[in-house]
Amino acid sequence: MKRILINYLFALFWVFPASAQYVHDNLGNQYQKRTIEMGDDYEGRVICTLVRKPLAEPVRQAVLYIHGYNDYFFQSELGDSVMAHGYNFYALDLRKYGRSLLPHQDAFYCKSLDEYFADVDTALAIIRQEGNERIVLMGHSTGGLISSYYLKHHPHAPVDGLILNSPFLDWNFGWLMENVLLPSVSFLGKFFPEWTVQSGGNPSYAYSLLKGFQGEWTFDTDWKMPFGHPKRAGWIRAIHTAQQDIQSECAIRSPILLLSSTQSYPESAEWHEEYLCSDIVLSVEDIQKYGVRLGPDVSAHRIKGGIHDLILSPKPARDTTYRILFEWLEGIFG
Repeated sequence: MKRILINYLFALFWVFPASAQYVHDNLGNQYQKRTIEMGDDYEGRVICTLVRKPLAEPVRQAVLYIHGYNDYFFQSELGDSVMAHGYNFYALDLRKYGRSLLPHQDAFYCKSLDEYFADVDTALAIIRQEGNERIVLMGHSTGGLISSYYLKHHPHAPVDGLILNSPFLDWNFGWLMENVLLPSVSFLGKFFPEWTVQSGGNPSYAYSLLKGFQGEWTFDTDWKMPFGHPKRAGWIRAIHTAQQDIQSECAIRSPILLLSSTQSYPESAEWHEEYLCSDIVLSVEDIQKYGVRLGPDVSAHRIKGGIHDLILSPKPARDTTYRILFEWLEGIFG
């Protein structure tokens, strides 16, 4: 925790005055990125990256989007839609993800989700510095877990609302795995954090998204890897610890919009058409079960035909997601 505080203070008092400038982002369509130095951690140099698309006229309300695991911000339709509704849009590529992944780093690795607190703190401070008076945080999957965990431990953060898009609030395994094996791996992760627990993954979810396979989207497969990336015991411990913390007791003060698909479907090596209308990553029952307990003001919705990342769903489900999202945002921002 001491190291995290030092890194945050470094960013706040050294990086901000230097006023790192936004430059053109490869996403195009006027998107810009700002690389932020976050000091060093146990692997060396660390950065995070803030992406935005500036509005033509001053706006005081903003949405900050945080991606999931094995992910980064590429969903320009989301950013464009937020801005079309009159709000500023920002996205944060966390340390060791996407634009923030450096050659010496183990992709997506962390030993504690607390490590991301400095990234979120810094992004919120910059967004406020740029004239935004009200901010809604939006997290997808692991980004939803990080956002929830952050707000639980930062109850006075300048955040006016939280949107959760299929948040990773629990593992999607059977009883034996979740109650015996995972806690054991989590315990061992304290002593052997770099132990490789899983070397790769199933590409079915990526194929359900990618244009040229079964999907309609394009993204950088070096940053969002179809076959995944080795998972370390330290990362398992970080996720498990945060989930246990969130599940045990949580009272997030901000209003919460909780979104999931209506159904989950088991992922396998064979292709199934259900992959295009189901969450094949997480259990939607777990999402809803733990999501409604996050705070006193939770608006929960299930999207028919939605996939794990609801804003990448086929258009009918995507349209429903956007309608619910912007109706809720209108209630928050007025």
